[in-house]
Amino acid sequence: MAVEHYENFPVASILLPAPLREPVAAIYGFARSADDFADEGDLSPGQRSALLAGYQAELDAIERGEPTQHPVFVRLRPVIAHYSLPLQLFRDLLDAFQQDVVKQRYADFAELMDYCRRSADPVGRLLLHLFGQATTQNLSRSDAICSALQLINHWQDVGIDAAKGSHGRIYLPQDEMTRFGVDETTIHRRVASADFKQLLRFQINRARSLMLSGAPLGWDLPGRIGLEIRAIVAGGLRILDKIEAIDYDVFIRRPKLEAFDWPLILWRSLVRPL
Repeated sequence: MAVEHYENFPVASILLPAPLREPVAAIYGFARSADDFADEGDLSPGQRSALLAGYQAELDAIERGEPTQHPVFVRLRPVIAHYSLPLQLFRDLLDAFQQDVVKQRYADFAELMDYCRRSADPVGRLLLHLFGQATTQNLSRSDAICSALQLINHWQDVGIDAAKGSHGRIYLPQDEMTRFGVDETTIHRRVASADFKQLLRFQINRARSLMLSGAPLGWDLPGRIGLEIRAIVAGGLRILDKIEAIDYDVFIRRPKLEAFDWPLILWRSLVRPL
C-alpha cells in the first residue's frame, strides 16, 4: 500500500503475484500523478484543468490507435492493451479529479457517493480486470470496498482537506452537517465539538458497514489476490478503529497505519471471521 496518495490501495504490493506488480504500478502512476494535478502545488485551477485535459487527450489517442508520448502513458498503454482495460474507467478517474478542481462542497451523501463512484471505484474495477475476475458480483463488492476506502480517507483528512485552496474542501455532506449542528466554522477552526464527534461517528459507522458489505470479495478471490484484498479491507477498518480511539478528534492527529499495525492487519487477513 502507498503511504500518501491512494494510501489504502495496493501499489505493487509484495502480496500480489509478481506478474501483476508492474501493471498495478502503471495504473497507480497514472492515478497518483493525475490526483496530484488536482491537489498538489500552487497551480491555478486553469492550469490544473489543462494538465488533466492533457491526460484525457492521451487516452483519446490510445483509443484512436495514435502514438502517445507522455511517459505515464508509454508505461500504461501496453497494460491497457494486454489486459483489455476499459478506457472509461480511466476517464472516470480524470473526471473525478477535475471535479476536485472546481467543487468544494457536497450537498448530500448521494452526491458524495457519485464522486466516490468515479474517484475510487474505477481502481478496484481495473484490478479485477487485471485479475480476470470482473464478474458482476465481484465488481459490486469491489465498489463497496473502494467507496468505503475513499470515505475513510475523507474522514481521516477532514482538517487537511478543509485547509486546501481558498475556501477549503469539505466532503462531509452539507445536509448531515446541518442535521448534527456542525457549521463550517467549527471545521475551519479545527474544533472537535460534541456535535462534530457525533457527526463523524455517524460517518465512521456508515463507512464500516459499507466496507464489511464488500469484504467477502477478499475471501472469494483465489490465492494471493484474495489475500491482497483482505489486507486492504483490514487496513481500512484499522483506520476506522484509530479514529474511534482518538474519540473522533481527527484535528489533533491524522490517524494512519503504523508499523505496529501490520501484524494485526496480517492476522485479520488470514483468519476468516465467524
